[in-house]
Amino acid sequence: MLIESLSGVRGYDTALTADLLRAYASAFTEAVGRDKILLGRDTRASGAQIQEILATALRDAGAHVILLGICPTPTVQFAVENQKASGGIVITASHNPLPWNGLKFIGSDGLFLDGSQMQRLKERRLAIQKTLDRHTIQKGSAEHYANILDDHIRSVLQIPYIRPDIIRARKFKIVFDAVNGAGYAILPRLLEQLGCELTCLNCHADRPFPRSPEPLPENLGEVMQAIRKESADLGLVVDPDADRLAILSDSGAPISEEFTLVLAARLVLGKSTATDKSIVTNLSTTMAVDDIARKFKAQVYRTPIGEINVAQKMRDVGATIGGEGNGGVLLPEAHLGRDSLVASVLVLQLLAELNRPLSQIMDEMPHYVMHKQKIERGNIRLADVIPDLKSIAGAARSNSEDGIKFIWDDAWVHLRPSNTEPIIRIYAEGMDRESVEQRVRPFSEYFRKNV
Repeated sequence: MLIESLSGVRGYDTALTADLLRAYASAFTEAVGRDKILLGRDTRASGAQIQEILATALRDAGAHVILLGICPTPTVQFAVENQKASGGIVITASHNPLPWNGLKFIGSDGLFLDGSQMQRLKERRLAIQKTLDRHTIQKGSAEHYANILDDHIRSVLQIPYIRPDIIRARKFKIVFDAVNGAGYAILPRLLEQLGCELTCLNCHADRPFPRSPEPLPENLGEVMQAIRKESADLGLVVDPDADRLAILSDSGAPISEEFTLVLAARLVLGKSTATDKSIVTNLSTTMAVDDIARKFKAQVYRTPIGEINVAQKMRDVGATIGGEGNGGVLLPEAHLGRDSLVASVLVLQLLAELNRPLSQIMDEMPHYVMHKQKIERGNIRLADVIPDLKSIAGAARSNSEDGIKFIWDDAWVHLRPSNTEPIIRIYAEGMDRESVEQRVRPFSEYFRKNV
């Protein structure tokens, strides 16, 4: 199993062969340059060997390699900008479970390579892999960047919207779950510097993921119990490469990762002095983003799914904040990448200033019911069945920038092939669960009958 897409490369670790890794290393140095290539990874056991192969291959391609070790994906993005590097590679499969692993490629601007860049990289990889034994070795060099976690934390605490003294004064009690992933060290260190009293769950780099690693409500039972037991103010949960943040309230209930961006935007849009405030998010993110934007007279821009699409649009329009409904927050004052550290401090700053429990704040937020579903796509190409889907949707408006999204006055349904798994994702949202399920059911039944 190997998937090469907008989101990089993902596959079972056995599919990430030495030849494939060497070819990608060589192709990447051709694409971005050899001055400095940063290399970081999450905690998957296969990551150590993949890192060793990549580091050697990058040096053989003449690159100066800076080894970051285990660290979040956003830490690598920050470091690429901070070190003025040619690019970076993160060894991670993000939220995919074991035995998946993968590669994310970062350009000199700290952004992931976009769709066309990834396609060219793949084509060059294929060509190089056929002639690996004839490639000339140009010995590069390597060094370790020992202080990268501290440097990333320091930059986050300097965000202009953040007042560490105000956060420290609240002495938040937090349950934090790193799912034994790359955030296991850096997030506790950040939160402790903000005066938080921590209960840490699954913060071990040498252990496998204890559960399905995506920070969805159905996977967070241990955190819910710990919040109630410790009478904590909130829970914070990250995925294995710590770019996404899910939040649980003081009641122990998950608030939906859709609301990580909504809460962060409430703080940032409220503090921004810009006359043309804007927020960028993707087509599958909650309508609550639009409600928050209206409150602060901000423009909403929506893009196809994929962090790079959001980041590029943010850069193009000079956005105030951006993110996705999967718990990802992007803030220009930090860097244009999803960053769970940035999301954490923005939410803590909001809670400190409002000085009320998160459960009360959530009672005041706009609420919709979100439905997220995965269906095996088999041999179906979504583009081939659009006429059938439009017939099912009836008179709804549609958007075909990314799969197809059907929009009614009080609801929407978005169907698209995943960038990271061999599935079709169905996202939908409406005013109540019954109406959402009624909107989704005909589409679900269609795919089950035809896969």
